[in-house]
Amino acid sequence: MFDYLIVGAGYAGSVLAERLARGAGKKVLLVDRRPHIGGNAYDCYDDAGILIHKYGPHIFHTNSKEVFEYLSEFTEWRPYEHRVRASVDGQLVPIPINLDTINQLYGLKLNSMEVETFFASMAEARDSIRTSEDVVVSRVGRELYEKFFRGYTRKQWGLDPSQLDAMVTSRVPVRNNRDDRYFTDTYQAMPQRGYTRMFENMLDHPNIKILLNCDYHEVKDEVAYDKLIFTGPVDEYFGYRYGKLPYRSLRFDFRTVNQEWVQPVAVVNYPNEHLYTRVTEFKRLTGQEHPTKSTLVYEFPQGEGDPYYPVPRPENAELYKKYQALAEATPDVLFVGRLATYKYYNMDQVVGQALATYARLMGQKRSEATRGALASTAVSAGVARQVRRRTDVAEVAEIASRRGA
Repeated sequence: MFDYLIVGAGYAGSVLAERLARGAGKKVLLVDRRPHIGGNAYDCYDDAGILIHKYGPHIFHTNSKEVFEYLSEFTEWRPYEHRVRASVDGQLVPIPINLDTINQLYGLKLNSMEVETFFASMAEARDSIRTSEDVVVSRVGRELYEKFFRGYTRKQWGLDPSQLDAMVTSRVPVRNNRDDRYFTDTYQAMPQRGYTRMFENMLDHPNIKILLNCDYHEVKDEVAYDKLIFTGPVDEYFGYRYGKLPYRSLRFDFRTVNQEWVQPVAVVNYPNEHLYTRVTEFKRLTGQEHPTKSTLVYEFPQGEGDPYYPVPRPENAELYKKYQALAEATPDVLFVGRLATYKYYNMDQVVGQALATYARLMGQKRSEATRGALASTAVSAGVARQVRRRTDVAEVAEIASRRGA
């Protein structure tokens, strides 16, 4: 018998599986409908030998020492500070907007104080800040809003910024200095050998069994377990009782070119002139060296497909509250992660949420949640033996019977 059946092998499910197995000695069955662990952070080598992120670029950053030290038990890190350029008026300029952005775009030579005066002269007063348009226009004015934000946001969300919650554009700062880093977190790095290797090390424990290519509906009645942790879409769990929660999805177009480098930075945003929103060159992220080839991915937002981004509108928040009430009335199931709580979390926030959930389960303080995590930075052959591809329901029952179910 398994103590826990965990649905979803992304950050939330994998962190909880690791903590429950290694920290509490629990037996865990981890199930994912995809053919791999790691969720959207999954990376792999393409045919050209380039390490790519299959579901778009994932850049780790956090201000949480606890989260960073916990993940450091499963990976070494490559220091990396993310920088992005935006293609505007035929130029590649820094984004977030900073002093250099304005000077380059307008051919000026402003200093930090002068650029604040420039922003103030462009800004439009708003009585209240309710929408994403309000956030930007009140800070830098309509011209910069049109150049950098409106087109990008409309492509990304399928809605005008005036229809979206203020949190969408408030995530992107405006600076009066030359700092061109996209993030300013204390800890910024990339896993030295990739995210998938980090997840393999995390899940390399004899108490964790993994089934891939497996929908949990097909096994939940065939395997004996005590408790369920669900990290998938909460509306799906409840059979879309109140209708589907709206998400934006993405289509990825991977292209390998016969040259060493293509872009000056890892990511270039295209707010206006193309159907895609951004282009990522993976070697810039990972530090991998390849003298003759480079792989890039072009991102095309779309309304249908895998759920990536909860759409932040008031009516969607109200719809989620109905599912949240159902989840709270289902005491035998824990709902954890982005999809299960309909929130746009960064990776570190999902890890933090999972650690907090584990602490509550164990009756511990949050600071005690990572106690007992052991380093595992070597190549994990053990987890490769544990990761099994589902062939039929009988296979799951067989595993359970060997565990004493």
